Amino acid sequence: MRESCRIVKETLDFVGRNIRAGMTTKQVDELVYKYITSCGAYPSELGYEGYPASSCVSVNEVVVHGIPNDRVLEDGDIVSVDITAEKNGFHGDACRTFLIGEVSEEKKRLVRVTEECFFKAIEGLQAGVPLYNIGNAVQTHAESNGYGVVRALTGHGIGHEMHEDPAVPNYGKRGTGMRLRAGMTICIEPMITMGSWKVVQDRSDGWTISTADGSCAAHYENTVLIKEDGVEILTL
Repeated sequence: MRESCRIVKETLDFVGRNIRAGMTTKQVDELVYKYITSCGAYPSELGYEGYPASSCVSVNEVVVHGIPNDRVLEDGDIVSVDITAEKNGFHGDACRTFLIGEVSEEKKRLVRVTEECFFKAIEGLQAGVPLYNIGNAVQTHAESNGYGVVRALTGHGIGHEMHEDPAVPNYGKRGTGMRLRAGMTICIEPMITMGSWKVVQDRSDGWTISTADGSCAAHYENTVLIKEDGVEILTL
């Protein structure tokens, strides 16, 4: 798990150093494929349930599952790049939202608060803590900043498979849900919007999920190991 997650982290760092205005989302995907395979790993998303690319590249109002194509990144865009790598039978998964060129203060704040939601979620997290404390922390921080919390999509367990139980929602009642156990590896991934939490799926491609009201969304994710006395963030 640590090796797969290290590759994911390094891939996202590589994308961050190279992503820029004028590139297409397909070119971003090519960076992901190139780096992951150079590490002797496989981009888990490629071919997953028919998905046609090595990453999800989601621009502005697209929350998740943006299929890389000829869309050109423009100055002022925010772009979520979500990747998973498999090596030696184990997966690592993470996402970062990148700022393209000169981005508005409004968008910068959304991206910053989304990342903060993740770190709020892992405060006090350890074996024995109820699962929905995670979502409650995300929801509380996002909504206190005036943002919407996507409900139709969740984080998840991860290991031999890219998606495993349990589902890890970004909302919930504190003190409820299963008790986390030491040795579990889960993906915590706040998906936060500037407007409504409601989303719509593109029926033409069956993948792309955007905000229903067209507002911008940001996404931040890490693979986290639950320990007896805390957590280890494997993709950092």
